[in-house]
Amino acid sequence: MLKYRVRILHTCLISIFALMLSNCATKEKLPPTPLHPPKAPQTLKQHDRADHSPRDLIERIRLGYQLPSYVDQPKVQRHITRIKKHPSYLSVMQTRSAPYLYYIVSELEKAQLPLEIAFLPMVESAFDAFAYSHGQASGLWQFIPSTGKRYGLQQTWWYDGRRDLIASTQAAIQFLKQLNSMFDGQWLLALAAYNSGPARVMKAIKTNRKAGVSTDFWSLELPKETREYVPKLLAIAEIVKNPKSHGFLLSPLPNQPYFQQVTLNKQIDLAKAAQLADTPLSKIYQLNPAFNQWATSPDGPHSLLVPIEKVALFKNTLAKLQPKDWIKWERYIIQPNDNLGSIAALHNTHIKVIKSVNNLHSNRIIAGEALIIPTASHPSSAYSLSKPQRLIALQNKSIKGRKKSLYNVKPGDSFWSIAKEQGISVNKLTSWNRLSPKDRIFPGQSLIIWHSKPIKNTNTVIKKVFYKVRNGDSLARIASKFKVQVAELKTWNQLQGHKYIHPGQKLVLYVNVTQLNS
Repeated sequence: MLKYRVRILHTCLISIFALMLSNCATKEKLPPTPLHPPKAPQTLKQHDRADHSPRDLIERIRLGYQLPSYVDQPKVQRHITRIKKHPSYLSVMQTRSAPYLYYIVSELEKAQLPLEIAFLPMVESAFDAFAYSHGQASGLWQFIPSTGKRYGLQQTWWYDGRRDLIASTQAAIQFLKQLNSMFDGQWLLALAAYNSGPARVMKAIKTNRKAGVSTDFWSLELPKETREYVPKLLAIAEIVKNPKSHGFLLSPLPNQPYFQQVTLNKQIDLAKAAQLADTPLSKIYQLNPAFNQWATSPDGPHSLLVPIEKVALFKNTLAKLQPKDWIKWERYIIQPNDNLGSIAALHNTHIKVIKSVNNLHSNRIIAGEALIIPTASHPSSAYSLSKPQRLIALQNKSIKGRKKSLYNVKPGDSFWSIAKEQGISVNKLTSWNRLSPKDRIFPGQSLIIWHSKPIKNTNTVIKKVFYKVRNGDSLARIASKFKVQVAELKTWNQLQGHKYIHPGQKLVLYVNVTQLNS
């Protein structure tokens, strides 16, 4: 009986086992679970990132972080707290950076640099492409003239490569890579050197080595600005990495190009370019802040950044336009006492351009002969983001509780002597005039000075007036008629160093209507 029961049990077990095998055969085999899952790569190659890139540019930046977290550093925490006290700061920076950030991120990826560096222009210039510091630094990446020239950034009357998005970004990447190599891959030291110069950082390292103490960034005795500069960048990167934990809600930025570079073969009026692209002139300047004047540089670079959605339209309309119509041409009869400098100033152009267009081999000109001169198609005031108009806008801003006056620079003057005479600081004098204490000034140049003296007439009304020059007019006569100063007339119309006006010329004046009617 027992043997019979054992035989039945054996038969059942065989049947159950067979059934299990048949069921397993119908199921997909799963790979064995590894004991240790593979680690994610530290960085992604450019083509991998392009294929699997997120829709949000901010998320793409987070994926490219390479620096260690320094969130526990007291200085980083202090900057996080400061940013929290100004909650609109990051949203303003997002808006300002939108035209530039995609390009910067893409180029940093190509160079395999940490994408935390994408926030460096936020620290350097607050993403203001027209930013200019007291140390003569200019543009998003804040290059000083000498460093800019070292990295191939041209600086002429027409064009300043330190504000060229493409040229300056490439220069910044090259500079940062060299600094990182110089400091053996220690990015905090490289970033500190970008701000204060490599020599200063090396000197601080040498001092610490002699003292037998650490030579990491946090231990170095560096200028106060540099000691705050690096932690601020790290604080911004930390908040962007974990915005919710710090009480921020970041709007997504499209992970797609904002502009495209269009190659040109000659100079073009920026107002004409804006018209062809059906784009506001201010937006053309925003993408092309390197152009100081009303047109691209006659000597190049012959290219323009155009909003991506307007590129096809711009190329089509440009192809239909004769090259001679890219800028406006004026036939000018040389007057007695004219010289190329005065004629160039009158037409807001450069002597070199006039000589090139008219095939002149010297500065000698003859009264009565005609010159062909490229001129702006719109009044100077229309080019509101050109370098002269930005200065005028700055000089015409009001400062509460102060009264404005114009100072005409005399031979032998310096910022220091003028500031001392006027009872103000050099920094105030230069900032009021968008200059650096290192800039040169020249006799006849007009400087704005704001005096700590209350304005007596609280009913003052300033009105912008356009005046057409008549026969017999002079700057002195027009100034007297509208109760303004000749120096102001020259500043408003970029006539510095130029004494002559001609019938039919249009001048801009800012007239005190209450004083005019008194």
